[in-house]
Amino acid sequence: MLLATWNLNSLRVRLPHLLDWLGHQDDGVVALQELKLEDRDFPADALREAGWQAVSNGQKTYNGVALLSRQPLEAVSRDIPGLDDPQKRVIAATVGDTRVISVYVPNGQAVDSQKYAYKLDWMARFADYLADERARHDRLAVLGDYNVAPTPEDTHDPESWEGHILCSGPEREAFQKLLDAGLVDAFTRVPAPEQRYTWWDYRGAGFRRNLGLRIDHALLSPALADSVGSWHVDLAPRRLERPSDHAPLVVTV
Repeated sequence: MLLATWNLNSLRVRLPHLLDWLGHQDDGVVALQELKLEDRDFPADALREAGWQAVSNGQKTYNGVALLSRQPLEAVSRDIPGLDDPQKRVIAATVGDTRVISVYVPNGQAVDSQKYAYKLDWMARFADYLADERARHDRLAVLGDYNVAPTPEDTHDPESWEGHILCSGPEREAFQKLLDAGLVDAFTRVPAPEQRYTWWDYRGAGFRRNLGLRIDHALLSPALADSVGSWHVDLAPRRLERPSDHAPLVVTV
């Protein structure tokens, strides 16, 4: 089974890239983030013609998440229950016997900013939500852009990144609490790949120089983590004209 996640940084702009990429995937579930469009503008028909069912939780201009599958997407839920938040960052659905969540964690902007405080609070609420989901689903996959590089090795230059946004101690502690909800980072179940980064800044020829970070993750319940076969970042879409600043992360179980 393929489990993939891709922050498209605008589905409207990157739809041709997505459709081309999906044409090379036989089966599985794909989580998308940063759709930047409302549900009424979501290209469900185009995806259906390509053989993929889809559900979305969209928002104009910002945020937005979706799940795609060649199999039925059932028991769909949106947002974190009980959290009054207009930002569309979570969608969940069941595919066969597996519960899958697509998540777009807040960026935080800068350490000690109001957006940083919001990020940490949001992650704490998300950890509680995952603990509940984990208790109800033996097979759980949480795929998305977490906006956290878990270790110094997940940055191209630890000296310049440590302590700053995406790499601060409180963010990493919050990420660990997501794992403490009963999940495993799929990356840790394979030999460390030569290419681990999933995001590169558009500025400064970041991709060409491989100045990246590993901030997109597949967190799996033990039942799925025990059967991880591979973990890789597909760089091909990042090489296209007008690409997203993220590349797809693909895990097989």
